[in-house]
Amino acid sequence: MPTELTDYDPTLGRKFIFVTGGVMSGLGKGITAASTGRLLANAGFDVTAVKIDPYLNVDAGTMNPYQHGEVYVLKDGGEVDLDLGNYERFLDIDMTFDHNVTTGKTYRHVIEKERAGDYLGKTVQIIPHITDDIKRRIREAAAGHDVCIIEVGGTVGDIEGMPYLEALRQFAHEEDDEDILFTHVTLVPYSKNGEQKTKPTQHSVKELRSIGLQPDVLVGRCDDRLELKTKEKIALFCDVPVDAVFSNPDVEDIYHVPLMVEDEGLDEYVMSRLGLEDEAIPKADRQNEWREIVTREATGQIDIALVGKYALEDAYLSIHESLKHAGFEANTEVNVLWVDADEMDDAHADRLERADGIIVPGGFGARGMGGKIKAVRYARENDVPFLGLCLGFQMAVVEFARNVCGYEDAHSAEMDDTTAHPVIDILPEQYEVEDMGGTMRLGAHETDIEPGTLAHEVYDSTSCTERHRHRYEVNPEYIEELEAAGLVFSGRAENRMEILELPDNEFFFGTQFHPEFRSRPGRASPPFVSLVETILESEETEHEEVTV
Repeated sequence: MPTELTDYDPTLGRKFIFVTGGVMSGLGKGITAASTGRLLANAGFDVTAVKIDPYLNVDAGTMNPYQHGEVYVLKDGGEVDLDLGNYERFLDIDMTFDHNVTTGKTYRHVIEKERAGDYLGKTVQIIPHITDDIKRRIREAAAGHDVCIIEVGGTVGDIEGMPYLEALRQFAHEEDDEDILFTHVTLVPYSKNGEQKTKPTQHSVKELRSIGLQPDVLVGRCDDRLELKTKEKIALFCDVPVDAVFSNPDVEDIYHVPLMVEDEGLDEYVMSRLGLEDEAIPKADRQNEWREIVTREATGQIDIALVGKYALEDAYLSIHESLKHAGFEANTEVNVLWVDADEMDDAHADRLERADGIIVPGGFGARGMGGKIKAVRYARENDVPFLGLCLGFQMAVVEFARNVCGYEDAHSAEMDDTTAHPVIDILPEQYEVEDMGGTMRLGAHETDIEPGTLAHEVYDSTSCTERHRHRYEVNPEYIEELEAAGLVFSGRAENRMEILELPDNEFFFGTQFHPEFRSRPGRASPPFVSLVETILESEETEHEEVTV
C-alpha cells in the first residue's frame, strides 16, 4: 500500500540490480549494466532498465551534444540520455520516458503536488517525499518484468546524486536480500611500473559504504583483465567474496563486453545471488545469436563519410552503431570518415572523394549548413550512395531546389527566415502555435510508402514506423514543382513528406525521421542496410568490369 505521506507503492517490482560508479565518470557503467541485462535475457528473463540522471534538466532535449552526447529519442517521444539507446540496442526492447529519472522530473512532480495541496500542509522534504518519488518511478518502470537494472548516473560522492543513493538505501531495507543486488563499477589503473592499483576502488567503496550501501558485485575497468592477486586485494579491502570481483577490460567493440563478462561468470553469479538460477534456461540451451552476430568475421571493408558539425562520435552515436549493425548483416567492416561541415572546403573535401557513401545527419542550427549542402550536391551529381537523415533530408530538398529547380536562395525558414523560397518551413496549421515545443514532432509515427519505389524496396512494405525529432517540414507549396523536376517523395504521413529519393541515382535516399534509433544488432535499420548493400554491389560490379 502507498505510504502515509506519499503515493509510493512498495509492492511493485520483483528483482532489482543497481549499478553505481566510482573514481571517475565515463567508465562504462551503462555498458556494464546493459551487458548484464543482455546475459540475463539470454538466460530467458524479461529484463528492463532505468537510467537515473541527477541533473536538474527535466530531459536531455536541450543539451549540447558536447555535454552528454546525442539526444536519444524513445518511441513515446521522450528525449533522453544516450545510455538508454545502449539499453535498447543491447536488450532489444523499446523503452519509454518513464525509464528515465531526472532530478528535474522528480522535483517538478513533488513541487506540483505541494502546490496542489496534496500533502495536506505537511512540510515537504527530501526524505520522504523526493526519495519516495524516486522509488515509485523505479518500481513502476520495473512492474511486470523479471529483472530491472537501474543505472545511477554520475559518480558516488557527487552532491547531485545523494538523494538517489539514499533512496537506494531505503530500497534495500524494503526488499528481501535476494531481490536486491548492488553492482559498483570502478577504475583499476596501472602504475608506471605496470602494477594494477586497487586504492581508487578501495576509496570509492569506502565512500559508498559511508552512505549506507554495501556493494555485492565489483566490476573493475582496466586495460586488461584483473589479475587474481588484484581481485583478492579488492575483495579483502572491500568486504566482498573474491568471486564477486569481475574484470571489464578494454575490448575492440562494446558488443564484445557481454562476452567478456560472461567468460568471467558474471551472469551466473548474479543469478545465484538473486535466487534465479533454478529459473534460468540451462547454459547449454541459451541463445548464442548475440555472440554469432558480433563475432562474425568481416569479409569486406567500406568507407562512409559522415558530414556533421560536432567532432565527437557520441554526438552521432546511434548512426555509428546503425552502420555497425548493417555491417554485421553484410559481413562488412564499415569505417566512418568524419567530415567537418564547417571546414570541408579547407581540409575535408578530399574525404568525400575517398568515401564509398555519404551520410548527412540530423541537427539544429545554421552552423555547417553550407558544407552539408555541398556534400548533398556532390553525392547527387557524382552518383555517390547517399543517406540524408532529418536535417540531411531537408538539406537535400534545399540543394535540389537551388541547383535543379533554379531557386538560388532557397533555404529552410529555420535557418533563414528572410528567404524568398522557404522550401522547408513550419506547416500552415502550426503558424498560430506560440509555444515552440508545441510544434516539435517527437517519437514514433507511421509513414505510408508508395509501392514500386526505392522506399518500398528498402522497407519491403507499404508502411513503416520510425522515430522523429524535428519541427520544420517540406513546404507543401513547393512539392508539385520539386516532383516535376524529378525529386520523388515516396513516403508520406498525410501532408508531411517523410521519405525522398532520386530514381536516376543508384541510391539517393532521405528520411525526415531518424531510422538509427530503431537499429539493433541482428535487426539492422533498413535504410542503413540498403546503403551498405548498394555500395557492396557497386564495388562487385566495378570489380567484374575490371576483370572482363
